[in-house]
Amino acid sequence: MTDDNALDDFDRRILRRLQVDARATGEEIGAEIGLSAAAVQRRIKRLRKLRVIAAEVAVLDPVAIGLPMTFIVSVELERERADMLDAFRKAVRADPNVQQCYYVTGAADFILIVLARDMADFEAVSRRLLFDNSNVRRFSTNVVMSRDKAGSVLPV
Repeated sequence: MTDDNALDDFDRRILRRLQVDARATGEEIGAEIGLSAAAVQRRIKRLRKLRVIAAEVAVLDPVAIGLPMTFIVSVELERERADMLDAFRKAVRADPNVQQCYYVTGAADFILIVLARDMADFEAVSRRLLFDNSNVRRFSTNVVMSRDKAGSVLPV
């Protein structure tokens, strides 16, 4: 981000508010931070253009939509060639059960956060992405016992 695109205190306050409630109006935000609704809307438009605001989405409760089980999966690949990494990334990005995928250092190559209806559903995901992939050397799975914090609000 260049100096012309630097975030000021008003931008940060707008971002904090939008992360908690993306449906907040310019009037509501403006009243809280001391700007006109038009000024807030101009700033939001600029933040979208700069891709500081990457998306505006509804955050769903996985349990409420029938996906009560969360799994943290460490994946070690057989080979770390660029084409093999890209193929694995493409497969996990396309799978709707995989909510997060991190390419990491350490013993594992990737860490996946996977949601499933039940163990049978997770087994289908693991077959599809892991067992049937000849480049997966091994993987280990942790079953989440309690979802104590799953955040989407960044400290701005």
